[in-house]
Amino acid sequence: MEKLLIFHPALAPYRIDQFNALNQLYDLEVVFIFDNVWNHKFDQSKLLPLLEFKYSFLLKGLFYNGRVFRFGMLKKIRKINPDIILGYEYSLTTQYLVALKRLGIIHQRIGSTIDDSIDICHNIQSKGRYLARKRTVSKLDYLVVLSNEVSQYYQQVFKLKCCKIIVSPILQEPERLRNNSKKLETIALRYQKKYQLEGKKVLLFVGRFIQEKALPRFIANIYPLLHEHENLVLVLVGDGQEKESIEAFITDNALENKLFLPGRFEGEELYAWYLCASGFTLPSLSETFGAVVNEALIFGLKVFCSKYAGASCLIRNGNGVVFDPMDDENTRKELTDFLGMLESLVMIDLTNRPSLMLDHRDIFLNEWRKLSYG
Repeated sequence: MEKLLIFHPALAPYRIDQFNALNQLYDLEVVFIFDNVWNHKFDQSKLLPLLEFKYSFLLKGLFYNGRVFRFGMLKKIRKINPDIILGYEYSLTTQYLVALKRLGIIHQRIGSTIDDSIDICHNIQSKGRYLARKRTVSKLDYLVVLSNEVSQYYQQVFKLKCCKIIVSPILQEPERLRNNSKKLETIALRYQKKYQLEGKKVLLFVGRFIQEKALPRFIANIYPLLHEHENLVLVLVGDGQEKESIEAFITDNALENKLFLPGRFEGEELYAWYLCASGFTLPSLSETFGAVVNEALIFGLKVFCSKYAGASCLIRNGNGVVFDPMDDENTRKELTDFLGMLESLVMIDLTNRPSLMLDHRDIFLNEWRKLSYG
């Protein structure tokens, strides 16, 4: 079994299942660069016990203007002596791996995990990233991307061979998320009672209240539908810098009984929200992927998904609608049609809410076997 070393920013719950699955194919060690996700603090004491692979941390180094370089990478590489090494994005970590190989200091196959959506590929965020991508792609043995569309982009624009691109969307195991159904149902019943959701069509959002998610624009565009549909409510689970403006909009437009902000949750307390929803929405104007779309589908929710989210590739076969949040009129029309696909919340029973996710495990394993083609 070949050794795979991955340098990764930090552990998030939606990465656990894929890392565990990778450990079945390779002797895996993941080195985390931060002890938590910088903009979304997860309870690591609950996440780390779920890991089935070797992991460690490199937390000392240089940090400037959002860029980080960790001391000890070469020492870690020499100690583990992996066959394959992956960095992340076009970061200084990845640039360092490229430099080590070009100087002949390391000889392993190297690659990087790229979380860009197809929209971000075409509309790259900065000149610095544009130049780093242009300089780096041809020097890597592998790229790991989130969708077939992004894979096609790199094949066409950078002339990469398909065998050098691993397509690996951020997917979680339905069995793990849905495992403790009775506890989830108990928590969901508590939410249902507190917010009087029984008999309502509940449209759910989960995520940070930040500019990229475009929540104020989405709410301002669709709030007349909340008034027009007596049994329709919108629940925004999360927190962030735009919360105050959303709260002000709720007050100014008499939405106190139509739009709820219950706060930020994680783990079972978060998953229970999917059980007391009728459908899910992600209206982002920019989104590398959107793991919450995968979660919503796992819990049997149809999804109203922005075309700018990488996870829009998961919407197919009647499990949701992809829309353009930049087109206000079309958004209202598409949402009206989407609401017609949803049922009001009557009984909370996970067994009556089968997963809408296709089984990607075989595809996932076959894609990652490309690393062994060498």
